[in-house]
Amino acid sequence: MTAVSGTGAGTESEGAGDFGRLLAGHRVAAGLTQEELAAAAGVSLRAVGDMERGRTRGPQRRTVRALAETLGLDAPQTAALDRAAQCGRPRGTRPVPAAAPTRGPAAPAPAPAGPAETGDAVPPVPLVPGALALPRDIADFTARENALALLAELAGDDRPAHPRVVLISGQPGLGKTAFALHAAHTLAPSFPDGQLSLDLGGMAATPLSARDALGQVLRALGVADNAVPAGTEERAGLYRALVRERRLVLVLDNAADESQVRPLLPGSGPAVTLVTSRNTLPGLESVLRLRLDALAPGEAADLLARIAGRERIDAAPDATAELARLCGYLPLALRIAGQRLVARPQQPVSHLVRQLAAEEHRLDLLETGDLAVRPAFALSYRRLPAESQLVLRRSALTAGHDFTAAVAAAYAGLPVGRTELVLEQLIDAGLVQLATPERYRLHDLVRLYAGERLGADEGPEAVARARAGAGDWLLNRAAEYGLRFDPDHATADPDTDPDADADRTGPPVPLTEAARWLEEEHPEWLAALHQAFAAGRHREVIDTAEAMHWFSDRLLSWDIWAEVFQLSVDAARACGDQLAEAVHVNYLAWTYVTCLHRYQRGIDLANEGLELARRIGAREQEGWALTYLAAGLRHLHRHREAIDAYHRAADTFAAVNSRSGWIGRLVTLRGAANCLRDSGRAEEAVESRRRALAGALELVERWSSPLMHLAAAMTAHELGLDRAALGRWPAAEKAYRQALTHYEEIGRPDSMTKTLTELGTALIEQGRAEEARELLTEALTDLSADGPRQGRRRTG
Repeated sequence: MTAVSGTGAGTESEGAGDFGRLLAGHRVAAGLTQEELAAAAGVSLRAVGDMERGRTRGPQRRTVRALAETLGLDAPQTAALDRAAQCGRPRGTRPVPAAAPTRGPAAPAPAPAGPAETGDAVPPVPLVPGALALPRDIADFTARENALALLAELAGDDRPAHPRVVLISGQPGLGKTAFALHAAHTLAPSFPDGQLSLDLGGMAATPLSARDALGQVLRALGVADNAVPAGTEERAGLYRALVRERRLVLVLDNAADESQVRPLLPGSGPAVTLVTSRNTLPGLESVLRLRLDALAPGEAADLLARIAGRERIDAAPDATAELARLCGYLPLALRIAGQRLVARPQQPVSHLVRQLAAEEHRLDLLETGDLAVRPAFALSYRRLPAESQLVLRRSALTAGHDFTAAVAAAYAGLPVGRTELVLEQLIDAGLVQLATPERYRLHDLVRLYAGERLGADEGPEAVARARAGAGDWLLNRAAEYGLRFDPDHATADPDTDPDADADRTGPPVPLTEAARWLEEEHPEWLAALHQAFAAGRHREVIDTAEAMHWFSDRLLSWDIWAEVFQLSVDAARACGDQLAEAVHVNYLAWTYVTCLHRYQRGIDLANEGLELARRIGAREQEGWALTYLAAGLRHLHRHREAIDAYHRAADTFAAVNSRSGWIGRLVTLRGAANCLRDSGRAEEAVESRRRALAGALELVERWSSPLMHLAAAMTAHELGLDRAALGRWPAAEKAYRQALTHYEEIGRPDSMTKTLTELGTALIEQGRAEEARELLTEALTDLSADGPRQGRRRTG
């Protein structure tokens, strides 16, 4: 398609082009041909054609109003159409002379109007009646307006940059054939020399050969049997010669591969070829690629309404939305669901929703008459090589909304590199989708089908082995990466140590890589943790949760920690390990107080951990139980009780000669200072916090680890809050900036956002609002660059 560039007169051409594209899109969406629009609006057919092709400089307002009324446009749509028309109207009151000089090369003269535009007689094309005729259009065809407008623009371009060949691809069930046929019917008035449709049988055991396909097309074009050449190349040459000057639409449906399609493509001329395929046919040259996707929720509801009745669907919006979701917004599934509703007028939409909610029956229900989702997937599955079938089946075991090649490889038992190649092949086959450049996903219904094949083709024992093997890999990786944040295990950091070898069998991975993996893959390792517990591998559950607990300080907003530590508590009890039970009950108490803000539940758990720790003589765990008890009391504004609990915790930690004891004493100092500030004793809080910060910096000097930097950062942040409470804004700013320095050392965790916000407040209080705005804008950009901290866990 040509593009208008430059300045001056080019602006009007662009406006006319915009008007033409808008008009064509609205006409296609309304299901009207150019003739029907022209007749209803009282405009000549040639005028409509010229407007859509951008030849008309700008129709008058009365013409625009007539077109808008015929198309049923609302006020905003009509206004947008009129604005586009205004861009193409001549400036001022005097008409521009036809021979006005222009800058640059002279514009080409308009192409002669086609026969359909002038009304001249058209010599009949020698098509064989009924041969390869288009199947009937679907009256309730819905959505795809942008794609249809793109095709209308391509068809109206008199000088396309490439032959008018469109490849329509996508997964099974997206309605590729229905779209191509609807487009062909819509374009038909502009292509009076004929419309042909040929099923290439791409999913059949033996697809139609290019030679045979050309024979059928040539005979449909009126070539006698004895005049059809014998060879494929000769047939292709004759076909190209016949269609070179003809306005013809050819639909090549269900293509198998490039070699089947390539001989059937015209070399040049006005003919339009629409090719549909489940495969992307990446080797096909010089084609416009149009990849269809699932419908948007609103489009899916509209399709259901057109099939089952607008009144019925509009009366149950929530049930309709859930029905569309259960159908995966897949047009084939939505059509089947709509037809089931039509066949059962006495049943509410919610009844079908309830039935489809059971995953084990969903594909059975998505079948009515000769329409079915399962066979559509089966056709593609059967054509896959055995290795590709294996990867597709095993991908159904993944727990997340999307997954990496490494995770799929763990389930498939294949090398990562090989698995990645297979996944790319599955994308080309339309069975796997690319979620991000490095992550893949299955459509919900494809996942169900792959799960069915997994059970049928492999059996429960093989599935159990696959789950166990992947689970071992996931939990080992999760534990290894979690321990990167444990001060007792952290060693050389490849992020900062230039001598550290990043090889997987050598020094540990960088902290940033470890954190990213734990965040992105948490649906996978959490599912593996549940499976390990169900299989009775309780020690593995305890060890994994233990490795995670220091990492949990980085992501306080995650609600999964309650799930993780409840599993480890239950595993410890199943093992009869009371020390592990005390440790993990304390972790659970921390989760409820710090992450979930359910303070009374946290207090109850802390008391439970305290009682157990005292019973078994675990002084360190007694100190932590008192610390979490105090934190819960503080948040309930029971400051006197909280300070007392912090003091008892400090006394307990004083008897513990370990790194954990040192950290515990620091935490109690911080907590007590928080209570002092909250109870209005900010001056005392500042002094207590300064001692705490000195202790934190000493820990950083002793053990420079992520945890120690995090402790220093949080303490400095709290010192800033203490000083802010006293109105000492420059001193508060200094403390916040000190906190940010330590946060930067550990990869900018999500808790850093609070410090940035408070620093902005301190700057504003000092009259530096512009500096605050720049800081917060930059911080928002940086911290949102990696997306939300919550992982993509598959639901529904």
